Amino acid sequence: MNARVIAYYLPQFHPIPENDEHWGAGFTEWTNVAKAKPLFRGHYQPHVPADLGFYDLRLPEVREQQAQLAREAGIEGFCYWHYWFGNGKMLLQRPFEEVLQSGKPDFPFCLAWANHSWTMDTWNNDHGKTAKRMIAEQLYPGDEDYIAHFNYCLPAFRDKRYITVEGKPLFVLFDAYFFTDVKRFIEVWRELAQKNGLPGIYFVAITKSTTTATRREDGTFERHMPDLKSSAQVYNDILSLGFDGINSFGKPRAEMISEGHYINLARKWLHLHLPFLPAMKYDYPKVVKHMFAPEDAWDNIFPSIMPQWDRSPRVGTEEGVYVNATPENFEQHIRHALKIIEKKDNEHRILFLRAWNEWAEGNYVEPDLKYGHGFLQALARVLK
Repeated sequence: MNARVIAYYLPQFHPIPENDEHWGAGFTEWTNVAKAKPLFRGHYQPHVPADLGFYDLRLPEVREQQAQLAREAGIEGFCYWHYWFGNGKMLLQRPFEEVLQSGKPDFPFCLAWANHSWTMDTWNNDHGKTAKRMIAEQLYPGDEDYIAHFNYCLPAFRDKRYITVEGKPLFVLFDAYFFTDVKRFIEVWRELAQKNGLPGIYFVAITKSTTTATRREDGTFERHMPDLKSSAQVYNDILSLGFDGINSFGKPRAEMISEGHYINLARKWLHLHLPFLPAMKYDYPKVVKHMFAPEDAWDNIFPSIMPQWDRSPRVGTEEGVYVNATPENFEQHIRHALKIIEKKDNEHRILFLRAWNEWAEGNYVEPDLKYGHGFLQALARVLK
């Protein structure tokens, strides 16, 4: 069975002035990756890249190699994280701009707007006084900025490599919940798409399949206990904002089901406020079998597949570490995902891979010294 696997792609593997200012000269994602240490016996840290090394995304040769590896694994394309903070403020745009302008690599792509503020703890949480210091604040100035943002993205939308759904360029939003003006944003972009000869924009919101808060019409939130049996209300609430589809992320749901939601919420609260506690561990195969909600089989819901997870290089013991996240167990996870989407039409048979290269989240499929090409080979065995 065919599946359209689209891999999230992090561009923070090259220095920028803002990171130099706040973290020191030369800071990139590799800074956190390289300094990581094991938190318990048998903990796989640090993660060291193999074939591509500690690469710099300013090099076109690296981008070509990445595309070739992805192509061989059966991945349809990359979904580049795109940082637009409002009033024309952008960060980490260079790698994608060079891909767009050069025409290389000749490999499909789309954009995901990472519409969240950057504070000091975005990339490294030391739990110190500087953790919440603002690096770049996410702003939504209104129609004029929405128009400028669209015009910036328009050359990408017109590129023959751009990934489409129903003939429309696919555009992903990281945070639909806290973007109170998101309905207006979608309206403006749809109007601009028509004016510029596009059939529209296919808007997808990243959404956890289980939440503890419901967004009211005015953008405020109502707290409640999570519904672990159905994600219908969560998905319908987001779709009602004007989105065409949802990229569901089932990790929180899976963790709650695997150990009980009261225990899970309590453990997370304690680790958030007591960073000296030992790291939480999750057994990958036992947890990810609960990754998909029944509604992930809806035609316009696109589930996430997750190869590994270990954000300790960024957050220390604050978040759980997945153990037994092996290529063999990832392969079974992919096969489970294919069963969820098997009744959809070919165009909507989409899985988002989270992620291609989130190395400091222990969430990647690029070759490393421990597993080599194992995660890529797992994808290839299933997709090809």
